[in-house]
Amino acid sequence: MIFWLVVPGRDSFVSPASPSYKGHRYPVEVIAHAVWLCFRFPLSFREVEELMLERGVIVSCETVRRWSAKFGQAYADGLRRRRPRPGDK
Repeated sequence: MIFWLVVPGRDSFVSPASPSYKGHRYPVEVIAHAVWLCFRFPLSFREVEELMLERGVIVSCETVRRWSAKFGQAYADGLRRRRPRPGDK
């Protein structure tokens, strides 16, 4: 079974070849949103922790750091690929 993950904030997709979310305590959407915040905006892990807490998700900054290390490259590649280039309309 192949799952496509929608990155929050855009209709972009992360390929099914990205690291597995199996065995994680939080749903894929929570992990995806936290990692997206880290890579889309210049936020620290503690700031992401606070933003997630405002949304009712209790997660430590260390967990956000681990998620960013594990899943971050796929998100960063996806964001870079979809960024408008100079000369694009």
